[in-house]
Amino acid sequence: MSAEFLWYIPNQVAPGHRGEPVSARHNSLDTLTEQAVALEQHGWRGALLGTGWGRPDTFTVAAALAARTTTFEPLVAVRPGYWRPAHFAAAAATLDHLTGGRVRVNVVSGKDDLAAYGDADGDQADRYARTREFLQLVRRLWTQEHVDFRGEHFQVTGSTVQPRIEPRGDRRHPTLYFGGASEAAERVAATEADVQLFWGEPLAGVEERIDRLRTLEQRLGRAHPPLQFGLRVTTFVRDTTEEAWADAEAKVAELARTRGTAPVDRHRGTAVGQQRLLDLAARGDVLDDHLYTAPGRFGGGGAGTTWLVGSPEDVAKSLRRYQDLGVTHFVLSDTPYLREIRRQGDQLLPLLRD
Repeated sequence: MSAEFLWYIPNQVAPGHRGEPVSARHNSLDTLTEQAVALEQHGWRGALLGTGWGRPDTFTVAAALAARTTTFEPLVAVRPGYWRPAHFAAAAATLDHLTGGRVRVNVVSGKDDLAAYGDADGDQADRYARTREFLQLVRRLWTQEHVDFRGEHFQVTGSTVQPRIEPRGDRRHPTLYFGGASEAAERVAATEADVQLFWGEPLAGVEERIDRLRTLEQRLGRAHPPLQFGLRVTTFVRDTTEEAWADAEAKVAELARTRGTAPVDRHRGTAVGQQRLLDLAARGDVLDDHLYTAPGRFGGGGAGTTWLVGSPEDVAKSLRRYQDLGVTHFVLSDTPYLREIRRQGDQLLPLLRD
């Protein structure tokens, strides 16, 4: 399968995300549209829209950006406790219909300010059991009519989503992305997701997880096409290797200087996948030649915990090595976002085309 390359739109109310220049209009429709149009113009397939309580609603942003673009594909992050599955399935089907099949979905089960929107903070097993039902029911609502479903968390009777999802070649419905590194999360991914997203771990760790997930697919009896794999990582690209590392080290030094003034994520380190990234720093500042772990010591979270650093050729070589392991979906980013959309679209993506 050919690789697909998406970007990241942080979808934040507060300005200055990961070094993005502070601007009063940083999340205005015009600013976000400029990024989405630049993604179209510089070779990207689309972008992941981050989610969480206290951030703009991802589906509203996705609809607005889709209306102002022609090929941009929003990867809409959603939470099962924020959405009821039938409501979400109908909203996604509508947007998919209006955009001619440009919708992708990233289902997120990690911790959030759940009580703020009326959800309950159950234990991990319960949270992922609910996610499993959410994925099962949404997929059925997109592909079947008059659906009856009786689960522990969700129930519907005689449910038919309108408009119907239009099959487009092998695509029967929007691709369902999923993340999570715990045992419970991997069981859900192996049976119910279309794409398992990994953070920027070393190659050996990603290879180990792919092997484990493929074994789980067989053991648990997956009923869908084989699970695909994706990588969400910061790509820190400069014209030369020396320039990239000098700039990366300077940026980490600035992170270290300002770490006391940055907002603290109270969920940092509680998720299994995030903790795996934080633990990498103990193994060295640089792993696999170009994977920089130092940012995680000074406030980087999620995809900001580790960076792939180097020239376009360096970073392309690293990404190709993930492809060799079976990774076919890439969600990349760096700041300033608009500058890097253009730089990496022009310098990095041509080196990765099949």
